[in-house]
Amino acid sequence: MTEFGTNLAAMVTPMQPGGALSEPGLARLVEHLLATGCDGLVVGGTTGESPTLSEAEAAGLVRAAAARVAGRARVIAGVGTYDTASSIRRAREAEEAGADGLLLVCPYYSRPTQEGVLAHCLAVADATELPVMLYDVPARTGVAMAPSTLIELAGHPRIRAVKDAKGDLFEAMAVMSRTSLAYYCGIDELNLPYLACGAAGLVSVVANVAADRTASLIQAVGDGDLVKARAVHEGLIPLMDRLLRSGTAAANTKAALAELGVIPHPSVRLPLLEAEFRP
Repeated sequence: MTEFGTNLAAMVTPMQPGGALSEPGLARLVEHLLATGCDGLVVGGTTGESPTLSEAEAAGLVRAAAARVAGRARVIAGVGTYDTASSIRRAREAEEAGADGLLLVCPYYSRPTQEGVLAHCLAVADATELPVMLYDVPARTGVAMAPSTLIELAGHPRIRAVKDAKGDLFEAMAVMSRTSLAYYCGIDELNLPYLACGAAGLVSVVANVAADRTASLIQAVGDGDLVKARAVHEGLIPLMDRLLRSGTAAANTKAALAELGVIPHPSVRLPLLEAEFRP
């Protein structure tokens, strides 16, 4: 297991009807993810509805998850916002709450320059002693992390990985070839090609429901068995289609987990709307 893990779930945040956080739901979800093959949990990321979580809620989720995991997997806290001061506070609170690492998204909405992205990431990385996984997801943030920015950030001793939801495989391979950054695929539809091109693992929405199969995919690629890897990936296509290709991934995933009996309610917070899962 790496310092972040290899088979990471981009974990949903269980909620009660009305939007209050569900501690029993969180406990059941953590145990489900560990039992099905996750060695890393991303808490309070985008799939965890991070923009709707207060700083106190985000820290509380990390604290509860870390206590439940009890060293059986890595707990990675999503701390990125569009505000550097807020991101620093969240990073320090996550460290105090027991996180093993930080997930730091490119600042969204403000659309900073690359110099601003660089300054933001360095400031957050300097704020704690935890390893940092950058999160490059321009479809959500409006700004991509340029290869030159990623290469410069790789020089920081605590910036060690990238969750890549950009989908540019050539760029990913180019940055990997010039840095020691560990790449994690953040687009489930592209898990197989990213792993085949050298990604260290996955940060997967689908792993909430099928971590055993994402673990099998990682193992097959690591073993050089691309025939098996293709079969596992193709077998996941119907599930990826249901969870990711229509509606909202967080709502769809909660609906699937509720259907499976893992969490008691598929509740989400506005502006998301509750979904139904149809097998």
